[in-house]
Amino acid sequence: MHPLDLIILLVYLTGTVLVGVYFSRRQRDVKTYFVSSGRVPWWAIMSSIVSTETSSVTFISVPGFAFTGNFTFLQLVMGYLIGRIAVSLIFIPQYFRGELLTVYQLLGTRFGSGVRRLASSLFLITRSLADGFRLFLTGLVLAAVLLAWPGTEQTAQKWFPWLDASNTIIIFSVLIMGLVTIVYSYLGGMSAVIWTDVSQLGIYLLGAIVAGAILLQQIPGGWSEVMETGMGAGKFTLFDFTWSLTKSYTFWSGLIGGAFLTTATHGTDQLMVQRYLCSDSPRSARLALLMSGVVVFVQFALFLLIGTMLYVFYNIHAPEEMTAFTSNGIVQGDRVFPHFIVTKLPTGVAGLVIAAIAAAAFTSSLNAQAATTMADFYLPATGGNKGEKHYLNVSRIVTAFWGLIQIIVGIYAIKLSRRVVDEVLGIASFTNGVILGVFFLGTFTRHVRQTAAIAGMITGALVMLCIKLFTGISWQWYVLIGSLATFISGYLVASVIGAPEPSADTADLLPK
Repeated sequence: MHPLDLIILLVYLTGTVLVGVYFSRRQRDVKTYFVSSGRVPWWAIMSSIVSTETSSVTFISVPGFAFTGNFTFLQLVMGYLIGRIAVSLIFIPQYFRGELLTVYQLLGTRFGSGVRRLASSLFLITRSLADGFRLFLTGLVLAAVLLAWPGTEQTAQKWFPWLDASNTIIIFSVLIMGLVTIVYSYLGGMSAVIWTDVSQLGIYLLGAIVAGAILLQQIPGGWSEVMETGMGAGKFTLFDFTWSLTKSYTFWSGLIGGAFLTTATHGTDQLMVQRYLCSDSPRSARLALLMSGVVVFVQFALFLLIGTMLYVFYNIHAPEEMTAFTSNGIVQGDRVFPHFIVTKLPTGVAGLVIAAIAAAAFTSSLNAQAATTMADFYLPATGGNKGEKHYLNVSRIVTAFWGLIQIIVGIYAIKLSRRVVDEVLGIASFTNGVILGVFFLGTFTRHVRQTAAIAGMITGALVMLCIKLFTGISWQWYVLIGSLATFISGYLVASVIGAPEPSADTADLLPK
């Protein structure tokens, strides 16, 4: 690696921190810290949604998916588009009925504080695990940069002889990325997160396009060879109409499972909903969400194409280098693109692409976790009587706390060898179905109250635990199964125990 590449990366990391410093001057209360006072334009929210959905999983693991597989991942993305339409019609109008900091406040008004806190707790746990894995993915890239620096591995082995040198560098990389994320989220709040996302979208798309163009130039036969070899290896296979609950990335699991997954993640997950709350109207929020679906589809196709080109390049023109990302005869797809970046890209371009991957990782969920902790736990516990300055200071402390938790998860992820994209999406799917199910109870029923809703959530979680431990059902069906189990059990319990008359506040939220 050339020093220029490292300088480019350091400049980007420094710039990210400075964004947080800039927006820190505008943070006067929890409303500006968490929802930017509802003044963010729709196109910025759209960019933030795309950046949040992308993260380092797309930049690293999706090319790896195509390298070891094909284009069937796009079936899942088709489901994402359907899910966005459902969210825009069903949920977004509810978010603008009052001033909200978190989506779970709706559950508190509809069912009571017990359901609200249970849903919030599931979000906090799930987000810590999923984004800890994302942090690990970015650490892989920075570790590849550092290991390419002469003497780094020997130094790591000297200082930490009880650890594998490469793992030591990955731990160091996770710490660096995690701390930068904490700093800019801590200082700038949601405004810093969204506007950093806007710049990140441009940076990582530019980085991916440049890397793809250079990769294509290094394949002697160019595009015709990519098409011929890719077609021969089945890399461009898009549809798999196999009907199987145990197989991932089929047409049915992608379209149906992907639709339910996106309805949950984009409709009931604070990480996404908080972005809608930063807009000035339901119309702006809908426009941002629907347009983000178009951009997401195009970028997933781009990263799958890069993975196919990597397959052609390494299998035909550089097979001897495949040992760098092969372990026990199994290709580790998540390490293919990082290896190409640090070994094949020219000086300056490598730094740009590495900065792009860092950009994808800095889509922070820390502000969303802090908002959930404050609005659903701390503010109710203190009665909201401590003053704005106190709550703003505590919000920042909570932001840093969740950042440290994600760093710990990222370090633990080093022990995993399976494809990380499945780990991340599988974690989200496990709990999002339960939360989606309780939102369905609140949206489509009148007689279900808190006791029945909690019973439904507990039943849904137990059903999902049994499916995870005792079946081979694909994670792509988890949200559908979890939401149905939660909805049906909650509905039945409410039918058995009956329901009291709704309060005036609750009646406004009941379906007509």
